Amino acid sequence: MAPVVALLPVWLIAIGLIWLPLKLISDVSYFFFSSMAMLFGVVLFSRPVQRIVFARMLGARQPTPHELLALQPAWNVVSQANHFLPNRFVLAVVDSNETNAFACGGHLLVVSSYAIEHLRQDQLTGVLAHELSHHMGGHTVALTISQWMSLPVVGLARLGIWIRNSAQRATSKFTEQYVAARFFVQALTTLLTAISYLLLSGFKAAQVLNSKVGRASEYRADARAAQMGFGHELVSALRNVDKHEVQKGMRLRPTLSTSTHPPAGTRVAKLEALLKRDLAHKRRSIRRH
Repeated sequence: MAPVVALLPVWLIAIGLIWLPLKLISDVSYFFFSSMAMLFGVVLFSRPVQRIVFARMLGARQPTPHELLALQPAWNVVSQANHFLPNRFVLAVVDSNETNAFACGGHLLVVSSYAIEHLRQDQLTGVLAHELSHHMGGHTVALTISQWMSLPVVGLARLGIWIRNSAQRATSKFTEQYVAARFFVQALTTLLTAISYLLLSGFKAAQVLNSKVGRASEYRADARAAQMGFGHELVSALRNVDKHEVQKGMRLRPTLSTSTHPPAGTRVAKLEALLKRDLAHKRRSIRRH
């Protein structure tokens, strides 16, 4: 929850700025307004909202019939291994030329179109098992709350920067005889710049914390996927990702949902070491019996 805590102060400021105009025409209190704004985010955890609204917020869409032919059988294997009904979670696709996937909300599993096109079905089971592990470990709750809280923060910051730039263009047209107007506009642009940078600094701090804290959850999700019995499938998929990263000569550019992903090569090494330890432990147990 560290990213949420880091984002909370600037979120409260952003909500306050939205509440001020409302206060002029109603008697709603700031506490009530901010509480309702936060509680409304709970709606994002429902399956219908995640399918219709939240997936689109993340740039995702429903799988095409062709994509379902690859995704659904892999998902059926993973859900059956964990005794879940397949429709308990929402499968979505993000159009991308990168081998990528992420989990979000309480039920959303997103896979890139490139991954569906280029990964084998066994590799897709490893990817889906990893993303399901995030849900089972509760790793996606803080990310979803952070994404909801970031909307007014980033929106107001961008609006402030746009107004500042517009005011600066207007100021350049004033002549020396409009000294008072120039002073007012310069004071306004200074205030808007300060507020925008304050909001964006809190948002960036939350992103940094999300990246650092989330790396541990990635390794835990890898370990849980291995415990499910999909460790080798995940290793195979990660090798494909690592090959793609090497070919590009750099790590894939992260988004807010994938910024916690460590390099694929590092994950492969850790996961292979874990699988070897588990195999050695099983062999020792067999010998004892």
